[in-house]
Amino acid sequence: MKKIRYILWGTVAIMLAVYIGLFVWRGTGNPVFEASSQSESNAFSPSFMLVDHQGNTVTEKTYRGQWLLVFFGFTNCPDICPTTLSDLAVVMDQIGGKAASVTPLFISVDPERDRVESMAEYVSAFHPTIVGLTGAEKQIASAAETFKAYYEKQQPDRDQSNYAVAHTSAVYLISPDGTFVRTFGYGTATEVFVTELNKRL
Repeated sequence: MKKIRYILWGTVAIMLAVYIGLFVWRGTGNPVFEASSQSESNAFSPSFMLVDHQGNTVTEKTYRGQWLLVFFGFTNCPDICPTTLSDLAVVMDQIGGKAASVTPLFISVDPERDRVESMAEYVSAFHPTIVGLTGAEKQIASAAETFKAYYEKQQPDRDQSNYAVAHTSAVYLISPDGTFVRTFGYGTATEVFVTELNKRL
């Protein structure tokens, strides 16, 4: 009986560890989903139809021939998003002339608040090469699904416009032919990005 009890408690402990590993609470308590480790061994080709921060309709084919660094987030994000976009800005500066072959894409998971104008203002604060993408809720959901990304609007407080969005915190590397290559977990050193890009460019 004791043996069975130990096995049950061991199973519960493992499940709890996995759950905690999936949802990481950072900064102001905004839950962020850490993408599972992905590599070329489980490659896929994401697709989307969205609107960039200049009001142009774009798809994955718009960026063929470019290496893409894709990140999902929202402009009201208190910590994860500005930190990641700041890191991508550093990466773009550090790869020098090779930056012409790389496009960072910031895809909003908050289409209700992230309109074209707000996206334009937001991404321009980080780096001129970063492209902000938004769209209708169905378009965002479709894009997230094809990237195997997660996001979920959190319960707002009394002010219905004041809410957070839980979202995948990884950066996706997409090859010039549109194929997924790998993810970089949140907090990955900029040197790791630079080394990876220099190896491939």
